[in-house]
Amino acid sequence: MPLWMTAFAFGLLGGAALVIGCAVAWKWTLPAKVVSTIMAFGAGVLISALAFELVDEAVNTGGIGATIIGFLVGAGLFVGANALLARNGAKHRKRSGDQQPTEGQNPGSGTAIAVGALLDGIPESLVLGLGLVGGGTVSPAMLGAVFISNVPEGLSSTAGMKKAGRSGRYVFGVWSGIAVLSGISALVGYLALQDARPETVAFINALAAGAILAMIADTMIPEAFETHHLLTGFTAALGFATALVLEGL
Repeated sequence: MPLWMTAFAFGLLGGAALVIGCAVAWKWTLPAKVVSTIMAFGAGVLISALAFELVDEAVNTGGIGATIIGFLVGAGLFVGANALLARNGAKHRKRSGDQQPTEGQNPGSGTAIAVGALLDGIPESLVLGLGLVGGGTVSPAMLGAVFISNVPEGLSSTAGMKKAGRSGRYVFGVWSGIAVLSGISALVGYLALQDARPETVAFINALAAGAILAMIADTMIPEAFETHHLLTGFTAALGFATALVLEGL
């Protein structure tokens, strides 16, 4: 299989986990503690992946300076875009409770939520394609982290969309579309940067890591700790350890 097709396929695979989470939440109403526990696990997985896969790789190939600049730029870009979307009703797009507004309460919020969900997935998909630039293969640890974390993201957000009265066509259309666009993002990451200098690749890796960390803090952690119980922190640590095991494979 050509590498450009491989990039698209792995991006699509990572995005497909969102659809799986969506289907589970649409068919069954899960207890709030279950949703928050799954989200805590996903947050831990992503934190581990960005630390050991993206940031470590960026420092080794581009140096600490380029890594820090890229990391802060990525976080700043995500926070700025997220603030704009929050004003239009997408602030609680990953919440499973009654926080999401209905279209009647906030016209246009459905579109903002869809765009916000896409914003959350672009950095993850981009680095999957970028991983093919150097070694010609996608890191199993990064792919596993994206897939594992996307299931609870799709699950929690869909539960909130369902409570806000959004239709099945809208909900499944959003996540299916984002799965396809995740594949396209991975493809773009590979095609646009296949001839890039190592310093540029390092900067992009760090930029993606900063955006992912900001996304975790702004959208995943609030849901992860929505229903507090004593094992929430341990569940996040378990997710971190799981991604670390994948890194060692």
